[in-house]
Amino acid sequence: MADFVLAIDQGTTSTRAIVFDRGGAVVQVAQREHEQIFPHAGWVEHDPLEIWTNTEWVISAAISRARLRAADIAAVGVTNQRETVIVWDRRTGQPVHHALVWQDTRTQPRVDAMAAEGGADRFAEVTGLPLATYFSASKIAWLLDNVPGARADAEAGHLLFGTPDSWVVWNLTGGSRGGVHVTDVTNASRTLLMDLRTLDWSEELLAIWRIPRAMMPAIRSSSDVVGEMAMPGAARELPIAGILGDQQAATFGQAAFEAGESKNTYGTGNFLLVGTGTDIVRSQHGLITTVAYRIGNEPARYALEGSIAVTGSLVQWLRDNLGIIQTSQDVELLAGQVADNGGAYFVPAFSGLFAPYWRPDARGAIVGLTRYVTRAHIARAALESTAFQTRDVVDATVGDTGRALTELRVDGGMTRNDLLMQFQADILGIPVIRPKVVETTALGAAYAAGLAVGVWKDLAELRSHWQEDRRFEPSMSEDERRMRYGQWQKAVTKSLGWVDNDARTLMGTAGT
Repeated sequence: MADFVLAIDQGTTSTRAIVFDRGGAVVQVAQREHEQIFPHAGWVEHDPLEIWTNTEWVISAAISRARLRAADIAAVGVTNQRETVIVWDRRTGQPVHHALVWQDTRTQPRVDAMAAEGGADRFAEVTGLPLATYFSASKIAWLLDNVPGARADAEAGHLLFGTPDSWVVWNLTGGSRGGVHVTDVTNASRTLLMDLRTLDWSEELLAIWRIPRAMMPAIRSSSDVVGEMAMPGAARELPIAGILGDQQAATFGQAAFEAGESKNTYGTGNFLLVGTGTDIVRSQHGLITTVAYRIGNEPARYALEGSIAVTGSLVQWLRDNLGIIQTSQDVELLAGQVADNGGAYFVPAFSGLFAPYWRPDARGAIVGLTRYVTRAHIARAALESTAFQTRDVVDATVGDTGRALTELRVDGGMTRNDLLMQFQADILGIPVIRPKVVETTALGAAYAAGLAVGVWKDLAELRSHWQEDRRFEPSMSEDERRMRYGQWQKAVTKSLGWVDNDARTLMGTAGT
């Protein structure tokens, strides 16, 4: 039997292919970044064709570097940036517009108008989600209303919608020559269009947003064979057997399968998920309800999620926009030059604030500046903002579940930053645990795919692969912890109410 699983990780800033062995260890990696396109303030786009070209390249490179043949690979898993919207023509395979990224806020006026009619939680009972630009529905509607001819083509059945998993799988399985148009329950649960109870598209919500049902992908389980990928020159096609949204994939890769188990991923943004088992739990503290995973025909598992928009992307902003670091890795060295933040606090509300605030009117703010503050203090404040925002959603989780976390399992690229991880433990007052494999997003997709084809027997076998790398114990006093977090909460209030309709128009974000 083939001993390897290929994971495709289509993320917000790059696309990666990672080959894993039966022990869940990384064998080989290939990665390519794609352009971040900012046509106006608050607008964030990607080129779907660039993403697809990069996907082809990383698959070929990873397999070649690992010196493997198609016969050595048992299955392919796909994980992806969630909520991002791609609409394309099924006849030609051409996107009708750039992808609208999950961070994009151009649809805020439409969202505000709908909230004014029925409240921000008018769809929460069905979808588990508040009305927000974050989710896919308003972005699909914007494309249909603003791209010439798009609505007519969609109603004629010519256009397809998908989050990046659907786009990648459709192309991998033949594209305009018979590609499979699917998504999984985790990605579907982030569109503001799926009923959490039926795990199907809501006809009522499709009608409200004026989105033709024919555009929508079939919703499948997270661990299930959905199609086959042809490899040039290979005697067999590879089964695509797992699809998970990136944060659910990271949870799966952390072996956090049961109710009460959690993880926090540090990537472009931060995302804390706490499993609730087969129960759909409604948050009273600003979290969202989402599907955690579904295996085959088993009942779906659900989770509460705290979604934070800007963490790792803030480090990129320091690099690309301010130029105070040369590489993202330099931020730890620069921040380590000072003992604290010098009294400066950085609230990175570049796209408003997500959980637990859900304040689209917020914008980024640096407060507490004095002549004493240097670029090293700014770098440290940027890192600390990640930990403070995580404290916000951890506290919300405790409020919803009534259960305090005794430890926090972490993953993602930023967890390699020891300074950040120590401060995270300090500001939470609990141990922070980093696993040996921090690329748990790709690992989770690999696990889902391998589980579907028998590489791994069950969840217990997957759990046995998890290994701790390092444990960060809190060392900050309770008084200092209370003072620093109190200052953070004060800083957050300074970022609120910044954008009103006049300001949005001035910045070119009003949209239509």
